[in-house]
Amino acid sequence: MSNTATEVVATTAYGGNEKKRKAGDIEPVEVVGPYGLITSTAHGCAPDVLRQARVDLAACYRILDRMNLNEGIDNHLTVMVPGTQPLRFLCIAYGLAWSEVTASNLLLLDETGKVLEGSGAPDPTAFFIHSRIHKQHPHAVCVLHTHMPHATALCCLEDMELKMINQNCLRFYDEVAYDTDYKGLVLGTVEGDRMARAMGSHRVLMHRNHGVITTGDSVAEAFDELYYLERCAQVQCLAYATNRPLATVSDAICVEYKKDVVKYRGCWAEKHFGARKRELLKGGAADFAA
Repeated sequence: MSNTATEVVATTAYGGNEKKRKAGDIEPVEVVGPYGLITSTAHGCAPDVLRQARVDLAACYRILDRMNLNEGIDNHLTVMVPGTQPLRFLCIAYGLAWSEVTASNLLLLDETGKVLEGSGAPDPTAFFIHSRIHKQHPHAVCVLHTHMPHATALCCLEDMELKMINQNCLRFYDEVAYDTDYKGLVLGTVEGDRMARAMGSHRVLMHRNHGVITTGDSVAEAFDELYYLERCAQVQCLAYATNRPLATVSDAICVEYKKDVVKYRGCWAEKHFGARKRELLKGGAADFAA
C-alpha cells in the first residue's frame, strides 16, 4: 500500500502561497522501537506513552542546547508518535529557542505537515527532511538534524569521510552515508526523499556543505549517536591540525568492535541519556518536562 507524495514549496512558517505537485509514491517502512509498533493500525496511543515521548524529546532539545550543538533557532529534532497510523511525529515550533522547549509545547504533526496539537508551525525544512526519513528509514523512530561545528566542518571538506582513528569512531563503522549533492534549503518532498534515499539504512547522514543527521530506535539512541559523532569529528579535526599522518584502525578490529556496539548500543544510550536528563533536573531546567 503506497501513499502519494506531494511537493510543497512554501508553508506558513516562512510565509508564501502553497503549491503542490505530484512527486511519486513512497512506501512506508514498519518500525518497531521502544515505543511500540509505529506503523500499527491504531489511530490513537496511550496517553502515558505519548507523554514519555514528549518528555524525552524536550529533554533532548535542552541537553543539546546546553552542549551548544544547535544553531540559533534552526536545526530540528523529531520523534515518531507511538501507535499512530498514518505517521504522527513531534517537533519544535519554528521560532522557539531550544532552551524554551517543553514537553507540552512540542507540535504534533501528521504526515502532511498539518499541526494537530500545539501553537505555531514547524520550520518547513524540519518537515520535509524529517517526515521523509521517518517514512523510509528502518531505525528512524527519532531523527536529529544539527549543524554542530566539528561534524559540519568535516562536511565542508572534499574528503568528508569520518576516519576510523579513535575508539569512539569505531561505533560508526559502516554506519555513515555521505551525501555530496547539496541543493540549498530543503523546501520540498522531492529533495527530502532524495536525502532519505541517500541515507538508506545508515544511522548517520553527513550532508556536504550542510550538516548531519542521526537516527535511532529511541530518542536516547539518536542522542547518543549525535553526541559521539561530534566528539569523533572534534578528535579528527584536532588530528588534522597536527599535519601528521593519521593512524587508522584496521577493518578487522572495526568489525569486532562494531559487534559490541550492536549488542550494547541501547543500554549505553539509555544510561547516557538518563544521566543527562538528571543533570537537567538538578541544574535548574526541570521545566523541560512541563
